Amino acid sequence: MCGLGMSSTDCCYSVLCPYCAAYQLRGRALHGDWSRFTCCQGSMPCSGSCGESKCPKFCAVTEVCCCFTLSVATTRFMLQDELRIQNTKCDNCIIGTMFVLQYLNCICSIVACLTDIPLIDEAALITDRVADIAYCSVCACMQTQHKMEMDKRDGLIEPRDGTVVRAPPTQHMMK
Repeated sequence: MCGLGMSSTDCCYSVLCPYCAAYQLRGRALHGDWSRFTCCQGSMPCSGSCGESKCPKFCAVTEVCCCFTLSVATTRFMLQDELRIQNTKCDNCIIGTMFVLQYLNCICSIVACLTDIPLIDEAALITDRVADIAYCSVCACMQTQHKMEMDKRDGLIEPRDGTVVRAPPTQHMMK
């Protein structure tokens, strides 16, 4: 995710302004055609019935603010479909670790509610902070990765291996 070849400026922007980055990246993923926007790109029961056709940019802002994680994931899925990209084993490991930390936080919080043990309350607080840090880091790195992929797609940067993907040259038939 936030790895070699990724701009530290892009990563910092995604950390400091995650909602702005998510909104802008969704617009780029849609190629600037907001008429194609659907809340969560159709992955939720409310998708298509939120007034997206009348006011897509407002609905996108609402989606980013109310369903931030889903917004980032939806942009990721859109790009993976369009560019035929799959998660790497490292991506899956990082995302899985984030999920495990969130579940651990949930379990500790439930146990802390059911008991009156100060040590459990402390553990719940610590796991909450660790899970939040992991969550913020993963979302920022994902958004940076999205930007880099779209920069490659749009020809703003060359792919990492130095090859430029271009259409094949025009061929002429010979007699």
